Amino acid sequence: MAKWTPKHEAPEPLEGPVVATIVGGTILWFALFLVQLPFYGWFDDRGWAWWVWTCLAGAGLGLIGIWYVRGRDAAIKRAKAAKTADASKATESAESADARRDTP
Repeated sequence: MAKWTPKHEAPEPLEGPVVATIVGGTILWFALFLVQLPFYGWFDDRGWAWWVWTCLAGAGLGLIGIWYVRGRDAAIKRAKAAKTADASKATESAESADARRDTP
């Protein structure tokens, strides 16, 4: 079987409010857990207790997700700041080299 190769370049990923999205999802999972908790006996009688624990697992994984995306967001901002600082240093050094060259 031949390996599939793309015919066009992949688009850039969309950047949005990732941290807010993950926080919102985590809050939603935890709220669903709290809403279902008083009815645990009802869920357990029907064999659906996994619904309650799925919501708790979603909230727990959401906490890990919040930690991850906050670190990722901070790393992206640090990289952008470093790139801007490097570009400004390059511009300053080029200007100072021009000034030295023009001075007799």
